[in-house]
Amino acid sequence: MLNVQNVSHGYGERQILDNASFRMKKGEHIGLVGANGEGKTTFLNIITGVIPADEGTVTWAKRATVGYLDQHAVLKEGMTIRDVLRTAFNKMYQLETDMLDMYNRMADCTDEEMAQLMDDVGEIQDILDHSGFYTIDSRIEEFANGLGLGEIGLDRDVSRLSGGQRTKVLLTKLLLENPTILILDEPTNYLDENHIRWLTTFLQNYENAFMLVSHDVPFLNAVTNVIYHVENAVLTRYKGNYDEFMAMYELKKRQLEQAYEKQQKEIEKLEDFISRNKARAATATLARSRQKRLDKMDVIELAKEKPKANFEFQYSRAPGKVVVRGENLVLGYDSALTKPVNFEVERGQKIAIKGVNGLGKSTLLKTMLGIIPPFSGKVELDYYAEPAYFEQEHIGSSKTALYEIWDMYPSMTNPAVRGVLAKCGLTSRHIETQCKVLSGGENAKVRLCAIMLKPMNLLVLDEPTNHLDVEAKASLKEAIRNFKGTVILVSHEPEFYEDIVTDVWNLENWTTKIV
Repeated sequence: MLNVQNVSHGYGERQILDNASFRMKKGEHIGLVGANGEGKTTFLNIITGVIPADEGTVTWAKRATVGYLDQHAVLKEGMTIRDVLRTAFNKMYQLETDMLDMYNRMADCTDEEMAQLMDDVGEIQDILDHSGFYTIDSRIEEFANGLGLGEIGLDRDVSRLSGGQRTKVLLTKLLLENPTILILDEPTNYLDENHIRWLTTFLQNYENAFMLVSHDVPFLNAVTNVIYHVENAVLTRYKGNYDEFMAMYELKKRQLEQAYEKQQKEIEKLEDFISRNKARAATATLARSRQKRLDKMDVIELAKEKPKANFEFQYSRAPGKVVVRGENLVLGYDSALTKPVNFEVERGQKIAIKGVNGLGKSTLLKTMLGIIPPFSGKVELDYYAEPAYFEQEHIGSSKTALYEIWDMYPSMTNPAVRGVLAKCGLTSRHIETQCKVLSGGENAKVRLCAIMLKPMNLLVLDEPTNHLDVEAKASLKEAIRNFKGTVILVSHEPEFYEDIVTDVWNLENWTTKIV
């Protein structure tokens, strides 16, 4: 279906892909994995023609239809969600228009033309019947409800949607198009547990080939049968799901380390022999022989260890016993999202907030922090509460990561800012890159760095694991576990929060909607 040969690509001095090769066979379900910033999205952009490779070839199968989840696609103002989803079937609507035009031409044509028109109409009718053209509206409803668009309302103008809702619309349209090759970049971001389950089932039963980038390990395990790992500009293929890839990867890594150690001992012995014997006439020939052996040796090199994220949050001081209190609180903007609720968040509690999208999880966080007012009722934040808030939004700034943090904390020295960004798993290159062109995971690390520097006793996190690689997620989880203060966390990943929180609030119990 797709053959990529000897592709190389770089930005300035940095090599993203080096002589990378890749193949996708019919029906393969491929996961493309690797740490943040290793070049996964760059690879997708090269194979889809968004950017050209510096070297190498990309060859698609003839008549392959490729569907790519492009999160930057423009949705026109004035179109409803339903209008956008119906564009997935534009080719079929055009066939129907052509068929109706042929029927009109039958009113005035020769017998020979009539025979040709009847053949053409019959062929189009067969295509429309076999492709489910006459059940389009029910398919749109099924897919839209599966991914949570039904809760938003299919008659909603797309210009009024949030970034996450836009992504859902584009994903739903793409799945409805049913391409022979599907390419998805972090499709589970912005989906809650129910919608991830629906997408998992859909992809498990998907007859065509797909490739996806994801850091959601249970999702990868459930839907993939081939893993491509990108590391140090090299692509490596592994058969099996993510867990099977990790077992093979760790085994290969240990074998390489053992071979490296063995070779280093051999090099040491040879060098020692050469230095002791090259000057003596009796042994000079032996020394030269050893030197030739050393020169011909294919020296094993271990990859440089990349900086690992090591998140840590600063606890300031103890607040009152009740950190946040809600009394007859109703969430909402133009209309109510919840019935009146009463709650207390006590000092030291760690709370995960779950529920299908559109119920007001982010709205609840902003209302608790006083960023937006309640629809009705009241919410009180303790006088001694010192909150730090991680929002979902990407930093779109032209500033480098270094200056983004330095401008927030001007009393810090340049080396100190660089040091704390490195502690978040960012390299020198990332630190000197504009925030708007960092990958989603790198951008999230900059935002986490900003709140790491702030002493706090209330940590509020809105979907912090979106975009983060597996190692960074593990470090964030440990940092939340070790934080002495109160934590309020919105997440769609139960495996991330289940063993570190004291309570789980399900907003489906608060909503006025039918869930």
